[in-house]
Amino acid sequence: MNLPVTIIGAGVAGLTCALALAERGAAVEVVDRGSALGDGSCSWQAGGMLAPWCEQATTEPIVATLGAPSIAWWAERYPGTVRNGSLVVAQGRDMADLTRFAQRTERFEWVDAQRIAELEPDLGGRFQKALFFPDEAHLDPRRALAALAEALSRHGVPIRYGVDLVPSAAGDGIVVDCRGFAARDVLPDLRGVRGEMLVVRSRDLDLARPVRMLHPRIPLYIVPRGGGVFMIGATMIESEERGRVSVRSTIELLSAAFALNPAFGEAEILEMKADVRPAFPDNLPRVTRQGNILRVNGLYRHGFLLAPALAREVVGAVFDSTLERGNADFPERRRA
Repeated sequence: MNLPVTIIGAGVAGLTCALALAERGAAVEVVDRGSALGDGSCSWQAGGMLAPWCEQATTEPIVATLGAPSIAWWAERYPGTVRNGSLVVAQGRDMADLTRFAQRTERFEWVDAQRIAELEPDLGGRFQKALFFPDEAHLDPRRALAALAEALSRHGVPIRYGVDLVPSAAGDGIVVDCRGFAARDVLPDLRGVRGEMLVVRSRDLDLARPVRMLHPRIPLYIVPRGGGVFMIGATMIESEERGRVSVRSTIELLSAAFALNPAFGEAEILEMKADVRPAFPDNLPRVTRQGNILRVNGLYRHGFLLAPALAREVVGAVFDSTLERGNADFPERRRA
């Protein structure tokens, strides 16, 4: 089937939709207003955690239901996907928060201090109890996006950068609008949620999996990138201001990391970034249709986790007409 499809936006949503459509035989082209892969895309600053059951503790069950299959999807298409699970810890004064976290989720094991030390030797002796989610995974977002771009090249899908195209001007064929927060011109209820993150390098620490530490002020997570490099995130601020990372957020993130392990106090700061993630009022994504335009948006803080699910929605809409004109299918299935 040589169906022409134009994807606008080369973030995780756009590239995932493009690859899913190309695998079904569509003639796909991707355009992006950035100058290169990742330029201006909030996907470039993502944590890359594929943690559907951890996320279930703070969001609706549909996120886990639709996000769980993404682990296998990424593992098949990006060999760098690491399937070592996730660990959630809390200091002694915050153990009630850990218990509440456990009550809201599933597919975890309560582990004691000895097991924590076996899983993460550099956390040995620092925590008495933790939740271990053995089926979760993580990836490096930048390398994963590059892998998608390479896969699209093998399928003969071009990615044209420096093209600031609005969906209504894309011409004939199907148009998939994956512009993220830039699509607020046609999605009035889209809002921005600012996230800030740090990348550090430590010669004294090694972690095999993402570690979340429940904290009274800021929900810290640390994701290993390999070679002693860690991504520390992330703030969630109701703001549409990109700007630079604030002093307050830097202090809070680093203080929480220091509480996880004081060795982070000697780490080298490699990068500090802030970006705005697109979100709808319910913090769930949507796939909607208006004529020949499909709009994929609202991935909030679940971009890599939910992008494969939204790509399946788009493939169904393009090939099987499962998404009727104007029907926001993703949240409709949530309410079903």
